Amino acid sequence: MKWDLTYLFINDEAFESAYQEALKIIEQLSTYKGKLKEEKTFKEYFLLQKQFEKTGLRAYQYAHLKSDLNKKDMKSATMLQKAQIAFSKLTEAISFEEPELIGIGKETVLGFINRNKELEEFRFNVEKLFRRQEHILDDESEALLATFTQTLSAGRELYSSLSVADIEHGDVMLDSGEIVTVTNSNYRAFIKKSESAEERKEIFESVFSYYERHKNTYAAIYKNVLDTDYARMRARKYASSLDSYLFENNIPTEVYTSLTNVARTTTGSVKRYLQLRKEYLKLEEYHTYDRFLDLAKSDKEYEYEEGKNLFFASIKNFPDTFKDKAKEVLKEGFVDVYEGEGKRTGAYSSSMPDLHPFILLNYSKTLEDVFTLAHEAGHSIHSMFAQEAQPSILQNYTIFVAEVASTFNEHNLLDYFIKESKASKNEKIALLQRAIDDIMSTFYRQTLFAIYEFETHKLIENNVPITPDTLSKIMIDLYKEFYDLDIEKEEVKKYVWAYIPHLFYTPFYVYQYATSFAASLKIYENVKNNVEGAFENYLNLLRSGGSKFPIDQLKETGVDLTKEDAFLAVSNRLSELVNQLELVIHEK
Repeated sequence: MKWDLTYLFINDEAFESAYQEALKIIEQLSTYKGKLKEEKTFKEYFLLQKQFEKTGLRAYQYAHLKSDLNKKDMKSATMLQKAQIAFSKLTEAISFEEPELIGIGKETVLGFINRNKELEEFRFNVEKLFRRQEHILDDESEALLATFTQTLSAGRELYSSLSVADIEHGDVMLDSGEIVTVTNSNYRAFIKKSESAEERKEIFESVFSYYERHKNTYAAIYKNVLDTDYARMRARKYASSLDSYLFENNIPTEVYTSLTNVARTTTGSVKRYLQLRKEYLKLEEYHTYDRFLDLAKSDKEYEYEEGKNLFFASIKNFPDTFKDKAKEVLKEGFVDVYEGEGKRTGAYSSSMPDLHPFILLNYSKTLEDVFTLAHEAGHSIHSMFAQEAQPSILQNYTIFVAEVASTFNEHNLLDYFIKESKASKNEKIALLQRAIDDIMSTFYRQTLFAIYEFETHKLIENNVPITPDTLSKIMIDLYKEFYDLDIEKEEVKKYVWAYIPHLFYTPFYVYQYATSFAASLKIYENVKNNVEGAFENYLNLLRSGGSKFPIDQLKETGVDLTKEDAFLAVSNRLSELVNQLELVIHEK
């Protein structure tokens, strides 16, 4: 149950050969500077970019997957660095492209595309380029910025080294006398099984004390990330860091503000749920890590094959084309299932144009792992539908719609569990908890982090010094606002900002978990209620890849995220579920 990377390259020597070929293509691309105004050379240049895709992206995929299998493997790390260097060179080599196209003019450039069918797939990206014309610098300035590509990503690389490659895991003696090594991947499972408040605290602190010990380093790294975003914002003349991330995909700021406003003004059910948990679990104090405790105890484990079959069973009534792709993405060799030494934590689906997607898991046999499997399969299914329908340049969908397919699968799997349950009291409680926790973590928690990074970016924009205390204070205030919890009492929890990789790797990403959740819930409800054309509209969304702006893609499925309605529907759903849970808990 490991990745078979020979699908990409038979061995490291084949990778090296492709890497060298990619470097040659990059060198060739650089020779087209000043020549794009001629239709013949314009065509050659863009077709050469497609050739780079076939070698360069395959090489990068191989190196990054191999590195994620073992962050301690220096050979793989070197290969990844080489691939990253190649992309830095590519950025520098083609830095002339955008200013030159702007100079040629939209009418002429689109004329070249109109007369050459092979270039049609570049049309949408060219139209996007001219849309952001005001944010593109002159040729010399773009070339200068390109030379800083690796420097500007230093914060993200340092975070990876500190949080994965060099991370230190602690041992904890459980109440049973067993000594266990607690990691970022397994600590939730240990807390879930614990019946002792003191033991849960020790397990939690064994993980988060690492971030406290390195708080100054993490603050310095995060400052680098914030500084980088600020520098990019200033250089490209955006109004704010947030605007610089929203502009590329034409996301209206109303989406961000509607989401955060709804989340901040509908925390009543969130707090009611936490109080209900505290009372039902008979806890003297409720801590953030108590959220991992099951309201209905179950030691049931789900072997990987069982989890996979449960997912397949949940989609049995979907069209064959969907089911076939679900089986394809979970084929042997394309899923790396279990935790391993040095392996990257968490889970993801990684895809490149015209290449079979790969899924990384750290499967530990919990119910949550079954949902994670379905979630990542959703990403891969999305990629395969896009590959089937779109040319390579338009296959990569935006982050904004990326979480729709994954959370759609989760909504469906949850319904499957509820329907298949024999509905004992404990089963009802467990499933309601799963549904509520899904909204709590995907909608409210991610929106909290979205507000957090909006506030931290404002610190930089307003010249406020960045320290561990200033970063922690924002988090303390938000936890009080959203959950009515004082995380200062937990000592190490206030450093949760250092624990969240998205804040470092992909700023202004996490809000899209919440928007995607809201969109997928609406789409799923339409499918579930047999609204005419609902599933076909959904498949068309998956097939559209990156060929349209995401807001337009979602509107075609009947979802408008510029309005608060879709977000209010999520908060109303949470209120209904908490009401149901209260009723079930008080059943005799």
